[in-house]
Amino acid sequence: MSRLLIIGCGGVAQVAITKCCQNSEVFTEICIASRTVSKCEALKEKLEKNTTTKITTAKVDADNVDELVALIESYKPEAVLNLALPYQDLTIMDACLKTKVNYIDTANYEPEDTEDPEWKAIYEKRCKEAGFSAYFDYSWQWAYQDRFKEANILGLLGTGFDPGVTSVFTAYAKKHYFDTIESVDILDCNGGDHGYPFATNFNPEINLREVSAPGSYWEDGHWVEIPAMSIKREYDFPEVGMKDMYLLHHEEIESLAKNYPEIKRIRFFMTFGQSYLTHMKCLENVGMLRTDPVNFNGVDIVPIQFLKELLPDPATLGPRTVGKTNIGCIFKGKKDGKDKTIYIYNVCDHQECYKEVGSQAISYTTGVPAMIGAMMVVTGKWNGTGVFNVEEFDPDPYMEALNKWGLPWVVDENPAIVE
Repeated sequence: MSRLLIIGCGGVAQVAITKCCQNSEVFTEICIASRTVSKCEALKEKLEKNTTTKITTAKVDADNVDELVALIESYKPEAVLNLALPYQDLTIMDACLKTKVNYIDTANYEPEDTEDPEWKAIYEKRCKEAGFSAYFDYSWQWAYQDRFKEANILGLLGTGFDPGVTSVFTAYAKKHYFDTIESVDILDCNGGDHGYPFATNFNPEINLREVSAPGSYWEDGHWVEIPAMSIKREYDFPEVGMKDMYLLHHEEIESLAKNYPEIKRIRFFMTFGQSYLTHMKCLENVGMLRTDPVNFNGVDIVPIQFLKELLPDPATLGPRTVGKTNIGCIFKGKKDGKDKTIYIYNVCDHQECYKEVGSQAISYTTGVPAMIGAMMVVTGKWNGTGVFNVEEFDPDPYMEALNKWGLPWVVDENPAIVE
């Protein structure tokens, strides 16, 4: 039925690829492409015995537009699913523009070198205009809107869990539960334990940069920025228990504020244990989270990239991680003139995810929605020309697919609220 080019072969990509192979009726052919083609070949060998999906592999540098264009032109996919690093979003979008092929990703663009003078000048201008200073925002990709329209292609941004599923939860809540939504609290709880004193559940470089950045939230039509990790709340998560959580900046706040202007406040919270916070603060204090090159014995190294090499590979955490995640949204608003509050969430078990796909729940909760977003595009259930966030489409087929493909959701109509 469809041919999908998947760029990337990390932890999230491996889950998404496995799910595509489970969904052979839709994904009849896939090509796995990465700079390290041996990883693609190993995954192909593992999966092809148990799927009717035809799998091919290719070597590509996702930073090189010409290489990407050559691969797209030779494979001729219906869509490109970008599961590479956020640094590479724009080069892959450029390649899709040149070849007029639909584009899908799970997270918005981030620049790799945040100390580059040219980027810093643009960044400072964007900060002033937008009202917040996160390293990552949607403005870079929203700028492709007119060009994607002219090319008659669709760009689907952010079909991970957060952003992604949490944004679809918002569209679903508005469609089925509320006349108006007044506030959204997005809660991301990882109750898993991997046994290490310190490790990150996805790419350490991306994870540590996001967590150490200033926090921000949307309130009454403007951004409120706060020092990193300065707002803490406790919440009793269903099936996980009481956890400390901290307010962070997150990109779906930006798109939800744009697409639901009636929402007065949108916040994002993520849980962290004390060991994680202590290690991170120490690393930040000694300069290990710096993104600019440092000369060491005549060699330029980027401290955060060097740190990444020292930390456990997130792909190795699966067999040793136990516990559950709980990710969802608390919505407050009105229905038929009455106040209403609901919590829509998913609970995922790390060990169950590992048994099914060989990955822990963090990769699973992003990889499954990546497959579902690609399915929405290639089947035409979501269509259009231009660049879109997931909440701009009908949420029902996506929500149905979440239940079918491993991320069942719950609607709690009497939840605890976050002050």
